[in-house]
Amino acid sequence: MIYLLWAAITFLTFIIQGSVSLFDVTPNLTVVLACYAGIRKREVKGMFFGSLIGIVEDSLSGTFLGPNLLSKGLVGYLSSFVYSRFFIWTPLLGIISIFVLTSIDSTVVFISRSFFDKIPVSTGSAAFIIAIQSLLNAPLGIFLKPKDASNPSQSQYCSARILPYKIKQD
Repeated sequence: MIYLLWAAITFLTFIIQGSVSLFDVTPNLTVVLACYAGIRKREVKGMFFGSLIGIVEDSLSGTFLGPNLLSKGLVGYLSSFVYSRFFIWTPLLGIISIFVLTSIDSTVVFISRSFFDKIPVSTGSAAFIIAIQSLLNAPLGIFLKPKDASNPSQSQYCSARILPYKIKQD
């Protein structure tokens, strides 16, 4: 049942992403799904769901397969890594992480399409598109929250320091 819900949400996200535009730039809402999967399902499942979302996006885009698969899988892994290893969740961290992860995703897609196919747009246009997509996605970071964000003492790693270490459990 949960996989059917994920499929429906992903399908709805593709529809919204294809129909909304600001400054002739479509938002990259699938990054939010990959980030959510990484936060809630941890590294391996986050990377799997992100890659699955990416391969569907690649197949719908009509270009070669791979750039979105790579970038969404990377976003699924990195979002889990950031939330589980370094920080206590706050809404500001959610906004910053979605902004950065959207920038990483769009940059990886642009670079891989530039290397393995013709350059889709100029570098200046790509920077503008990446910035607009990141700004459009950033407010959605407020709503992303890990499972254990309400009780930091339940977390597996201590978030008081930059370097993670295990909390002793009785």
